[in-house]
Amino acid sequence: MNFQFQTVPNLICEPGASSKLGEIASRYGKRIMLVTDKGVRSYGVTRPGEESLLAAGLELVVFDEVVADPPSHLIEKAAGLCRQAKIDVVVSIGGGSSLDTAKLVAYLARSDDRLEDIYGVGLAKGQRLPLILLPTTAGTGSEATPIAIVTTPTTEKKGIVAPVLYPDWAILDAFLTLGLPRPVTAATGIDAMVHAIEAYTSKIKKNPISDQLALQALRLLAANIRTVCAQGDNIDARSQMLLGSTLAGMAFANAPVAAVHALAYPIGALFHVPHGLSNALVLPHVLAFNAPYAAELYAELAEIMRPGYRSASPAAGSSSFIADMTAICRDCGVPSTLSAVGIGEGDLPRLADDAMKQTRLLVNNPREVSHSDAFNIYAAALKAIGRWQRNDDRRGECHRKNVACI
Repeated sequence: MNFQFQTVPNLICEPGASSKLGEIASRYGKRIMLVTDKGVRSYGVTRPGEESLLAAGLELVVFDEVVADPPSHLIEKAAGLCRQAKIDVVVSIGGGSSLDTAKLVAYLARSDDRLEDIYGVGLAKGQRLPLILLPTTAGTGSEATPIAIVTTPTTEKKGIVAPVLYPDWAILDAFLTLGLPRPVTAATGIDAMVHAIEAYTSKIKKNPISDQLALQALRLLAANIRTVCAQGDNIDARSQMLLGSTLAGMAFANAPVAAVHALAYPIGALFHVPHGLSNALVLPHVLAFNAPYAAELYAELAEIMRPGYRSASPAAGSSSFIADMTAICRDCGVPSTLSAVGIGEGDLPRLADDAMKQTRLLVNNPREVSHSDAFNIYAAALKAIGRWQRNDDRRGECHRKNVACI
């Protein structure tokens, strides 16, 4: 079996680990740029890290203008500031948008490449500044991936994928996730679960290491997501979620995600729906679409989701898995329909058009997705016409009430 596996070279997983940031950053230079967003900073989430940097005698420049689905002009502005300030080390404390922005700032500030020239896979071949990432959500896994997502001037979400974007350090401090609102906790947690699911079923680069990471990630996430949604101050559950998210990131960095993300991206880009929620809205319907081609793998995941469960057949296990994922979305209070986020029937053609542009992702899906398939999946998600329920394994059927075209 031939495969290649890469991941972040240094990782700390420890509540309170952001207090070590100054000591780590000082190994690389004196002038530090912190990339974050105003909300995270105003709530004091970055304070322990900032205090650690200043206590180490480092000079700090803060860029806190990151927004969700960061547009290209914002990334270029931050990179320009980084060059102007002669920064030695880029640090980010924040969600996936901040971490992605920091990756590109560190790269653009050091290389001669233009942002528009490196969209795609393997086109960023230059050098970058030292990079340290501290996630504040258990969701994107960006701290463990060589991927950054950018919103172009035409509102299309494009990915930049290159090994140079792996950070030097990923610091997992669960204290940074305390106080995260329940809707954000739920949506980002489901995002992490989707990473694990799509990595495990990825058609082209699935490999034994990514498989084990995806399975362990899903095990941790499934066991803790309801707890963190109900008990936001449970530091042990928060730690388990954060580790699960990072393991899922390691997995999908090597076995890329597929149609769930491909169909979620246009929802986020066109309607400014948070990425994790965009994934959740299409997830059950993409799983249903894939089920005839991925039933055995979904059945294996069903047994990870519910320890002790053993499916009588791939079809039964696949049915159980889809039902369990749908139940998690429901129990965590995630909206279940596209209409709930302001999307109407007239928007579906544009969504399908834009989803088909995500060829980097669609090629990884277990089942080929056509334009009409994408449209039908969106149509099912519009009013959540798929109703999944677990059935006795002797029947092994997953009933869909009033569902067409999936």
